[in-house]
Amino acid sequence: MRNLIYGINLTIDGCCDHTKVNGSEEIHEYWTQRMRDVDTIVYGRKIYELMVPYWPDVAKNRSGQTAAANEFARTFDAKKIVVFSKTLEMAERKNTRIVRGNLRDEIEKLKQEEGKNISLSGLDLASQVIALGLVDEYYMVVHPIVAGEGRRLMEGIGLQEKLQLRLVESSVLGSGCVALHYLKQA
Repeated sequence: MRNLIYGINLTIDGCCDHTKVNGSEEIHEYWTQRMRDVDTIVYGRKIYELMVPYWPDVAKNRSGQTAAANEFARTFDAKKIVVFSKTLEMAERKNTRIVRGNLRDEIEKLKQEEGKNISLSGLDLASQVIALGLVDEYYMVVHPIVAGEGRRLMEGIGLQEKLQLRLVESSVLGSGCVALHYLKQA
């Protein structure tokens, strides 16, 4: 069975707004390495519309980006994307499928398919999937920034019980960001 892996950048005070964190070469390199271990990305509509067409355009044109951002774009553009949305009519890129079915059932089906692991990003959909207990691994990059405002993971989502994670790896990046890798405890 494939693992569902959640990844997010956040500030020290827990803000998950992408405009509040550092999009440096080092961060792009870090997420490119994580992206190489997956073949499918799961998004909600909001993060899908944030990521597409931006990254596929960077992959195609490679203009005005760093080498690390270009490599992230190429790696990203090679993945299948599954978008959970009730309102999105059609996908802007090939290799993208829109799903309107039961979240738990659809994620469980994806995990049963053959292939590499599955990446999950964003806040709204990700918080729902986390609350269902379907995420197996967590990658979090904590940026040395206090945003003072912004959206948080699990905002407005209740858990039936506390979710216990086990830290399996941590590293301090040159920028002062701390990369954390957790596994869900059985």
